[in-house]
Amino acid sequence: MIRRAVLLLLASLLLGAGAGQAQAAGYRYWSFWERDAGRWVYATQGPSLARPSDGDVQGFRFAVGEDSASAVRPRGKADFATICAKTPAQDGRKRVALVIDFGTPSDAPEGASPPAARTACARVSPDATTAEALAAVAEPLRYDTNALLCAISGYPEKGCGEQVSKEQRERPAAEKNSPSDAGPSLGLVAGVAVVVVLGGAAIWQVRRRG
Repeated sequence: MIRRAVLLLLASLLLGAGAGQAQAAGYRYWSFWERDAGRWVYATQGPSLARPSDGDVQGFRFAVGEDSASAVRPRGKADFATICAKTPAQDGRKRVALVIDFGTPSDAPEGASPPAARTACARVSPDATTAEALAAVAEPLRYDTNALLCAISGYPEKGCGEQVSKEQRERPAAEKNSPSDAGPSLGLVAGVAVVVVLGGAAIWQVRRRG
């Protein structure tokens, strides 16, 4: 009975260690942001609905994330005055500063290389949406049948909000470290240590009874 209990405990600890390390799958997509008081804030509306005001700064970032809480912000701190310095104001038009961050190689689909991040100043009609401002400076844009933004300036060439497995997300990190560098996880080591201790105690009990 004691040996059986130890084996069951070992199995439960190993399963628990694996479950503790499991992470929700992420998605590879363009996230939409608004600059508020010098900080990036995740937009509450999609670019086809948002109607920025003259002088607003908005951003897009291509990356892998689970949800809005884990989404990666656009890089760079350029403000409206800097981005639109060479685009003079015009009567009957508004200017919207855009930051377009194509992400890092680890965020890119297999075989793709992200372009360098860039900024642009869109001069559009007063009632234009962010999507229209983006189209004015970063075509071609690509959308899916549900109006989800899939590509900016043709990047990426294919795919749209596809799910990325935990293994795919960890692959870039794994390529940088050899198996000997990584070592077993702390949870697994702790679980095995507990099993060893309990196993030793069980054997001691059996010998004592014998």
